[in-house]
Amino acid sequence: MAQHLSGPPRLDGQVALITGGAGGMGRAIAAAFHAAGARVVATDRAEHEDIGPGIEYRRYDVTSRAETDRVIDAVLAAHGKVDVLVLCAGIIARTPLADSSDDEWDAILSVNVKGVVNPARKLFPLMCKRGFGKVLAAGSIAAKNGGVASGPAYVASKAAVHGMMRWMAKAGAPHGVYANTLAPGPVETAMWASVTGQAAPSANATVPLGRYGNAEDIAQAALFLCSPASNWITGTSLDISGGMWMD
Repeated sequence: MAQHLSGPPRLDGQVALITGGAGGMGRAIAAAFHAAGARVVATDRAEHEDIGPGIEYRRYDVTSRAETDRVIDAVLAAHGKVDVLVLCAGIIARTPLADSSDDEWDAILSVNVKGVVNPARKLFPLMCKRGFGKVLAAGSIAAKNGGVASGPAYVASKAAVHGMMRWMAKAGAPHGVYANTLAPGPVETAMWASVTGQAAPSANATVPLGRYGNAEDIAQAALFLCSPASNWITGTSLDISGGMWMD
């Protein structure tokens, strides 16, 4: 049967769970999904956050299996389902390889990789059983070009995320579960500022479109990949980099 779509992507009646929801990209995605009709549950490590009107907030440490069970079980009890899972929790460092410590590697891999594995491990089987779900992870241009202002631990963690999402796309496709990855270039958020400080390179010199991204750029791409507008797309890595990376 042909599928006919028109108008803006919508998420009416769907429940969306977002990790890293207090960050710049997470907040923008939560707002875009709420505006598109979803019931949004945003999570992060802080005890309390005001993400925006109509958006539910829950504290969640994505590195913990126990926290994963507690939070997702509570969301399922409150809302009955999770249709969309957006995995935005992440941290960054730019330490050169020779100077990087075990603690830094452990921290980055724990948040950036286990922070994807834990909620996906909990929800992916449930989505497959239901016969529908959309999973979207925040990867990075760093997984493709070796990094813009980040160090090797961050690059390695994001490469792992891209690979895991391709696995999930293959495993989920027969069950109606989609899995895609965002690959942003530099986005003007607190995370980008933390590694560049006052020394960010000129966008005019490095970005073909002449500017760095903003959180809303990422949110609109996320909405597309989590809405019916992308119903023949799975296993993709969507470059959002102003032309810095072109496949």
